[in-house]
Amino acid sequence: MGKKKKVCMVVQNPMVKGGIAAVVNGYRNSILEQEFNIRYVESYKDGRKFTKLLKAIVGYLHFAKLLLLEKIELVHIHSSFGPSFYRKLFFIYMANWFNKPVINHCHGADFDSFYLNASHRKKRIIEKTYNKCTMVIALSDEWKERLSMIVSPAKIIVIENYSTIHEDAIKYKVKKEMNQQILFLGEIGQRKGCYDIPDVVEKVVEKFPDAKFVLGGSGDIDQIKSLLIKKGIEKNVLFTGWVRGQEKDKLLRESDIFFLPSYNEGMPMAILDAMGYGLPIVSTLVGGIPKIVKEGKNGYLCKPGNAQELSDALIKLLNDESACKRYSNSSGEIVKQKYSLEKHINQLIKLYKNNF
Repeated sequence: MGKKKKVCMVVQNPMVKGGIAAVVNGYRNSILEQEFNIRYVESYKDGRKFTKLLKAIVGYLHFAKLLLLEKIELVHIHSSFGPSFYRKLFFIYMANWFNKPVINHCHGADFDSFYLNASHRKKRIIEKTYNKCTMVIALSDEWKERLSMIVSPAKIIVIENYSTIHEDAIKYKVKKEMNQQILFLGEIGQRKGCYDIPDVVEKVVEKFPDAKFVLGGSGDIDQIKSLLIKKGIEKNVLFTGWVRGQEKDKLLRESDIFFLPSYNEGMPMAILDAMGYGLPIVSTLVGGIPKIVKEGKNGYLCKPGNAQELSDALIKLLNDESACKRYSNSSGEIVKQKYSLEKHINQLIKLYKNNF
């Protein structure tokens, strides 16, 4: 066997909250590391402004060292929109100075704010930067179409996110009685539709007074709590803070429905994770979600911001235990057939080999 090709992957700290870190954490100790010599450069971590700035500076220095001394042969950058784009801009330019191929793995969600509604000057910066990349990874066909406004479609490849199947959890869900627990995981804020949750909870508890909404995440918790208290329904909602590991595993196993009322998404790892545990999904018609949530098969899709549609979908599932169990199996089957980690990594390996 020949010498492994050297790949530099620009990533977040593994403990960062959100989907990008979750995607990259699946690469560690995987077959990808057996095929290639992967060097991880961390460019971001959660914390105060100074902590973030220091992390970025250290990341640039580490990257420069790899370019100068270790002769890396390909750069794989995980990027988003907003501040993430500007942090990654310097990595893309540095790689170009050394004539290294760059794969830009785009995890962004709010395309309108990032590009469509941007100033002329900002649009030119975005276009110039993206066109310095050898390839851009989009998370769905819809995102490929959007990114085609910035870069040639010939440079864009769709590689969807992945999940891990938990067969024991799916079997348990099919057998157990419903406990009327509805789970949300993610950043608690406007983009994820969290300000619509109090209206949804209010409508659901009219029909199911014992229904329990568990919101696992950080963000605008105090603001959402205030809205719930005004409606007198705070007892039906539990805020756990950001969950990982065993705590997250426990919530996914014991919940009946996964709920994500987002306004903007790429292809959310939170939904794919939930499907791997056999959870029926109630979410919205945005981003790559319609690719993984099939109406009337493993869940329901609603218009973002439509609390009536969202609550009706949840009530429909809570009313029909046999449908919930069918949808549990379907969620697992969809992941098994199309969204396994193995398939995702095989696509990456092929992409790497085509771009050295």
